[in-house]
Formats: sequence, C-alpha cells, structure tokens
Amino acid sequence: MPTYRVRGLAVAGASAVGAATLCYLLTALFPLVGVRMARSAAEQLDRDVLLGAVLAEVLFSVPYLLALLTVGTLVVIWTWRARKNLDAFPGAVPNLSPAWAIAGWLVPLANLVVPARVLADLLRNSVWQRRQSWLVGVWWASWLVFLIGDRFVARAEQQRYDRLTELPRNDAEFATYVRFYEDALAPRLVPAVACLVAGIAFVVLVRRISAAQQDRLSRAVPVWPGQPVWPGRPGWPAPAAPMPVAPTSPQVPPTPGGTIGA
Repeated sequence: MPTYRVRGLAVAGASAVGAATLCYLLTALFPLVGVRMARSAAEQLDRDVLLGAVLAEVLFSVPYLLALLTVGTLVVIWTWRARKNLDAFPGAVPNLSPAWAIAGWLVPLANLVVPARVLADLLRNSVWQRRQSWLVGVWWASWLVFLIGDRFVARAEQQRYDRLTELPRNDAEFATYVRFYEDALAPRLVPAVACLVAGIAFVVLVRRISAAQQDRLSRAVPVWPGQPVWPGRPGWPAPAAPMPVAPTSPQVPPTPGGTIGA
C-alpha cells in the first residue's frame, strides 16, 4: 500500500488556518475602524471619507479570501493523504472511502456532515485514543456556527446598508452611517469567536493526527493486529537457523559376519 508523508503538509495547513483565522478576526473587528471614519465624515460632512471606509473594509477582506483559498487547497490535500494512509495501517477500519476525503468538502449539504466523519475516522484510526474524539465535535460545532453565523450577519448587514442614504447631505444622514458601524460590531462577535474556536481545534487535530501517522510510518509498526514490525524493516526477525541434523554413520557394504549399516 502506498503511503504519504503528512507532517510538512500539516505544518503548512496549520499555518494557513492560523493566518485565515487572524484575517477573519480583523475583518470582524473592522466596525471599530469604520465607526471612527464615519464620525470623521459626519464632522466634516465629507462623503469621500465614507467611501474610504468601504474601500478599507474591502482591503481588509482580500487577505482573508486569499488565506481561505490557500487553506481549502491544503486541507483537501492533507485530508486525502491522511485518509489514504489508513489503508496501509493494519487494524484501521475507516467508515468512508478516500474519495469522500475530497468530495466531502466540495459537495453541497454533504460538506455539512462528511468532513466531520472523515476527521473522526482519521483521529480514531491514527491516534487510537477515543477520549480525544470530543475535539472533532468541538471543531465541527464551532465551524457550523461560524458558517451559518457569518452568512446571516453578512446578509443582515447588507440589508441595513441598502437602507442608508446613498449620498448623505446633512448631520442626520451622516449619523445613520455612524449608527450602522456601531450596531455592526456585536453581531460579528458570534461568528468571530466561533471562527477562533474552530481554527484552534482544527490545528490541534491536524497536528495530532499527522504526528501519530508520521510516527507510525517512520517505525512501520502496526498497532493491532499484526507482527511486531513489517517485513523488510529494521527490527524484523532474522530467518530462523536450520535445525541441526543428527550425524549418522556412513553406510558400508555388508560383509561376512558384519552388521548391516554399521
């Protein structure tokens, strides 16, 4: 069975997840910047400052989108490689085929359940410690809260923004932009906290699964069942020496008065 090294990919994926989480937290906290810019625009009655706030939020979002694309690519590759390694581990009994390690992230609706099952397979058959299975539940619950919460908040904000005056002219109309940014911060905190929890939990899972698999691949020692080590690897027992054969006396032709075979 072919096997794949996952440690380097795990480090890259964990770093990308950390970067994406940090970028998302910055976008979630942007209302703190937006409210100051809106107040400055209200004091100066300057629409360009409001436009600058919109452009600044877009600039905040670009690094997050790039990091998210990188995370998606690395995580899919890592998941597939880690799942393929299970086929080479005696005693591993995964519930899903390697194809689901890729399709589970991409197929709509299935991506709400399948990745959690694949990750639970990887944890159970790599680390062999059931008490760590709660990490999968924490990661997936927080990930779902993040996905649903982020979309709900984004849609609600867009509806509120569409009701604002497109070209504010007086203090009252500029004040609506100030209130918009003031009210935007609290709803964003829910998906932000969920994103942080999901990011930390996923990094822990990836590192533990990768370390366990890499250690097993380096030693090539099945956990259960199987021989102590695989054939051809260091430590494999040497072939048993042939059993000694008791010496026999040479056969001689019979002679008169002698004994046959003496």
